[in-house]
Amino acid sequence: MRTTVRRHLGKLMAVVALAVAGGAVAVGVTLPDDGGSGMSRAGAARQDAVAPEGTVEPAPAEDAKGVGRDPLTDAETERAEKLATAGNGLRMDARDVEGDRGPQHLSTNLTEVDPGLSGAAAGERRADVVYYDYKSDSVVTKTVNLDTGKVEDSRTDQGVQPPPSRDELTEAAQLLIADPLGADVKGDYKDATGKQLAKPDQLQLSGMVFRKKTVANIPAGLKECGEHRCLRVITKVVNGPWIDTRALVVDLSARTVSRLG
Repeated sequence: MRTTVRRHLGKLMAVVALAVAGGAVAVGVTLPDDGGSGMSRAGAARQDAVAPEGTVEPAPAEDAKGVGRDPLTDAETERAEKLATAGNGLRMDARDVEGDRGPQHLSTNLTEVDPGLSGAAAGERRADVVYYDYKSDSVVTKTVNLDTGKVEDSRTDQGVQPPPSRDELTEAAQLLIADPLGADVKGDYKDATGKQLAKPDQLQLSGMVFRKKTVANIPAGLKECGEHRCLRVITKVVNGPWIDTRALVVDLSARTVSRLG
């Protein structure tokens, strides 16, 4: 038992160091506090601030349209994403992370102010909708004018790798679990929980795009990374220890898993 605890504690410290150094995109991960409860101090504070039982405080109503540099509302986000794929071949021609028809959505954000615009045009609300097309391994960015309902700009870039989306991390974890190289991950999960690891939702996931320049010796299976969409996935047992996946990289474009070193 002491050996297992020491092993997982070592993995905890190593993976936390990796996440800090690599700028991981965290998805629902909290680090254990000094008491080992698995809840961060901020989480504990939020828990203490919960209203007494029986008190229901509804969320404030959100206007359909933001003003100025307000963040996009839910309605604006939904509209921008519909406009970005309407009336063009992107929805039919592109492929998402699972190989299904349509591009993989990555993000939707308020567009930076164009200094070349003035007057009423400068005050119009615009959104950048970013997708990854796994068919062509390219990033597609659509700039949508939410006031006019028009797509004002469309850019396609290759060799550009934005941070991963939740769906991409989930698919990468699924490939990792199913691959022979994921045997150690499944073994560590069983050591920690006594159960078999079969699905990504049994894990808390975070991760980052794999950059070849961060590694001296690149395995043959990862030489296309950068052109291909490659991720390092950081895994944690839900309400439990971290699992060491530092040496594993998932090429989502090729749907393969490789080991570093």
